[in-house]
Amino acid sequence: MNRETKRMMQRQGQVGADGAPASRRPTTVDDVQRRRRDRVGVKQYFVEVREEMRQVAWPTRPELINYTSIVLFVLVFMTSLIFGMGFGFSKFVNFLFGK
Repeated sequence: MNRETKRMMQRQGQVGADGAPASRRPTTVDDVQRRRRDRVGVKQYFVEVREEMRQVAWPTRPELINYTSIVLFVLVFMTSLIFGMGFGFSKFVNFLFGK
């Protein structure tokens, strides 16, 4: 575990200052109420989602066309390969056990 992970876990209360696992307290009514207060509303949720979506590195149109064509080509190729192998194995098995 690196220092950054250890510090994050200490902030979250998962480990103590010495690195030993923190003991879990039983959940009380106050803890549940505090967690409910910490929640955000529906409007704030969508505002934050919109902010996060602005940070996404979206592909350009040529990249999107390139990626889509690669996926479609691989899809057709793999479908053909699996169909061909299934057809070939079925013919082979029919040849072995047929009359």
